[in-house]
Amino acid sequence: MRLLLDTHLLLWALAQPDRLSAATRKQISAAEVYVSAASIWEISIKVGLGKLDADPDQILEAIEPAGFMLLPITAEHAVKVAKLPALHKDPFDRMLAAQASVEPMILLTNDEALRGYGSFVTIV
Repeated sequence: MRLLLDTHLLLWALAQPDRLSAATRKQISAAEVYVSAASIWEISIKVGLGKLDADPDQILEAIEPAGFMLLPITAEHAVKVAKLPALHKDPFDRMLAAQASVEPMILLTNDEALRGYGSFVTIV
């Protein structure tokens, strides 16, 4: 199974894994896990705005050792965003939904607002 972690789950998986349920940790450990470049971008913006206390460089450096792979943003992903229903206003979450749909993979999130995008979204 291929999973795409949303930004919150990425941060929790790297820094606070106990915030994830045992079932979620097991699901992540048994899967091929991806982290979107959009999540790194979101983290960088929120750090710059003072809304998040994190080091984007350290997060990026921790992805591979955690066993996760980086998923770049492609033009196909960007086009898919325009085809998504306007269920969610956050551009980063919309990009994650588009990427999961195009690749295909399961978007693992704790954001109920993403559920409406389809069966490729799993709420944990």
